[in-house]
Amino acid sequence: MPETSRKSRLSRNRTRSAWLFLAPMLVTLFIVAAWPLGRTIWFSFTDASLDLMADAKWVGIRNYLEYVDWGDGEGQYYGLLADARWWRSVWNTVRFAVISVAFETLFGLVIALVLNQQFRGRGLVRAAVLVPWAIPTIVSAKMWAWMMHDQFGILNDMFLRLGLISHPVAWTASPDTAMIAVLIVDIWKTTPFMALLILAGLQMVPQDIYEAARLDGVPAWRTFRKVTLPLIMPAILVAIVFRALDALRIFDIAYVLTPNTDATRTMSVYARENLFDYDQFAYGSAASTLLFLVIALITITFILATRMDLEGRNT
Repeated sequence: MPETSRKSRLSRNRTRSAWLFLAPMLVTLFIVAAWPLGRTIWFSFTDASLDLMADAKWVGIRNYLEYVDWGDGEGQYYGLLADARWWRSVWNTVRFAVISVAFETLFGLVIALVLNQQFRGRGLVRAAVLVPWAIPTIVSAKMWAWMMHDQFGILNDMFLRLGLISHPVAWTASPDTAMIAVLIVDIWKTTPFMALLILAGLQMVPQDIYEAARLDGVPAWRTFRKVTLPLIMPAILVAIVFRALDALRIFDIAYVLTPNTDATRTMSVYARENLFDYDQFAYGSAASTLLFLVIALITITFILATRMDLEGRNT
């Protein structure tokens, strides 16, 4: 048998084996992800409700945007894209994602730099830092809800003793402080995740570079800016993208900590309310579909940008 034919047959066998191993995962992924997503997109173009889901009728883009003519030359747009509450939830989600990811990246970088140093008890400190991330989100939200209680919360008591506030603050009930409360809880919980990813990047940096910088008398800040930061930037970018995608889907903290509050209603909370609380299943499916499109667009953009950057470096 010719060598080329033998290699071609071996390659086909390997490809067939790879697909056989991937088949269970692909089937599972289709059942738990692709099929529900497809059904959600389908329902967004129908008039489905919880009671009449099986008899849903196609209505096109009415749930997204519909112009109703009143017959006198005037009319008005209705639908998700014309809903002020939807755009308020979009703004809340974007604002939350930008602020939380920015602070978590900054704090995570500082913590990672500290944990990357050699000192006694470093293993214990690393384990302690990961505790907030290991606590379930619902538990964290309920715990902080008690801490932020306007009458019994330890946060108000501490701030009153320090003279930082003159009267107890209803952190989760006031529209002025509700988003701040959600941000505090999320930053406290997710900063360890960012620190862990950035620390992994720091562990990959060769120590010889730092030795050479010390021998040359390069200041620590300049070493960080010129050596450390560029080398760990890929890890930081990956951490930012992962965290941003998760922040855009924020639901549990806002829903548990500040329920029924316009100041913290995110896209996920808005979709859930319409799906189940208001029995507007088709309308909620449209909101879920738009949320999926936003996250998918960000993911695809990052993949394409990263691929082009890698190809540029290779050339």
